[in-house]
Amino acid sequence: MSSLSLRPVTTAADRKRFVDLVRDVYRADPHWVPPLKSEVLGLITPGKNPWFEHAEAAFWLAERDGRPVGRISAQVDQLVLQHMGEGTGQWGMFELVDGETEAGPLLIAAAEQWLRNRGMTRALGPISLSIWDEPGLLIDGFEQPPTAMMGHHRPAYRPVIEQAGYGKIRDLFTYALDIREPLEPLAQRLIEAGKRSSRIRLREVDKSRFDQEARTILTLLNDAWSDNWGFVPLTESEIAYAGKKLKPIIFEDLVVIAEVDGAPAGFMITIPDINELTRDLDGRLFPFGWAKLLWRLRRPRVRRMRVPLMGVARKHQGGRLAGQLAFMMIEHCRANSVANYGASHGEFGWVLEDNGGMLAIADLRGSERNKVYRIYDKAL
Repeated sequence: MSSLSLRPVTTAADRKRFVDLVRDVYRADPHWVPPLKSEVLGLITPGKNPWFEHAEAAFWLAERDGRPVGRISAQVDQLVLQHMGEGTGQWGMFELVDGETEAGPLLIAAAEQWLRNRGMTRALGPISLSIWDEPGLLIDGFEQPPTAMMGHHRPAYRPVIEQAGYGKIRDLFTYALDIREPLEPLAQRLIEAGKRSSRIRLREVDKSRFDQEARTILTLLNDAWSDNWGFVPLTESEIAYAGKKLKPIIFEDLVVIAEVDGAPAGFMITIPDINELTRDLDGRLFPFGWAKLLWRLRRPRVRRMRVPLMGVARKHQGGRLAGQLAFMMIEHCRANSVANYGASHGEFGWVLEDNGGMLAIADLRGSERNKVYRIYDKAL
């Protein structure tokens, strides 16, 4: 076999090769959806992604006779150290071309050594690059295309990671359901009672006040998710960055804020499955892809909707009110998805395997667990 080498990614040209590798990895996979190259380049480039304000990362390419055959990242995030414990490093963005057997262990070993050199005593992965981006390795659900903002991986990666000494620490679930029918009777009774309550108000977001609305939602997110395993708060600059990225795919009738006694108490973001609109762009927005996408986003018609983010303020969690708010938001977005966008199916998640409250909500009549993503850990 020809010689294999690893080298760090240091230049803009290297980053482009790092991003482009996935085209060779998944070229023959009918379920893969090419990510937008500009989005991935922005993710891994300091100065563009505000995550780098509190974190550092290194990237490697594995090459065989000058041809990229694998890649990986390693990262140390100061907020992860604060919230998940000192010595917790991470790696991610792991890919290997089909048939490559040597590069995987070498890439993982390089990431681990980089983490050790920075005092890390534990490695979590894959996380690409943060819990808010694409966490976990797909281990079940390969036969379905990924929805927007979710990863897609080759089944061959699991044994490579496990043979490197990694064990499961958490699984993340997504759920699929037919959204053409209203929610079950018990949920409908809670919804109707909520509509009659003078304390509860459900409102759609106002994009003319987008920055303000985004801040309200992401502040709620930081509060609602703060007790979850793996939680790392979004910083002010990350909130602004996330809002700017999400704005083109935010539609007022699909994003709702629940208020209790006049104060924000919950939120739900539903988006059209943008992957359906970008699949034929081959990851390229230029020269014509951006115009096509903008045109399609004017009045998108999609089969699937996705709920990437949802939460209820901590002070309301654990009681009847939390479920009531959740079902009110779900039914509002479900009905609008069908009536205004022609959607017939939805995907909800990811949901942590030990998040009992959200698992109970996700277990709606007719829903099924359609994908499982796994995060591994290992002592270094």
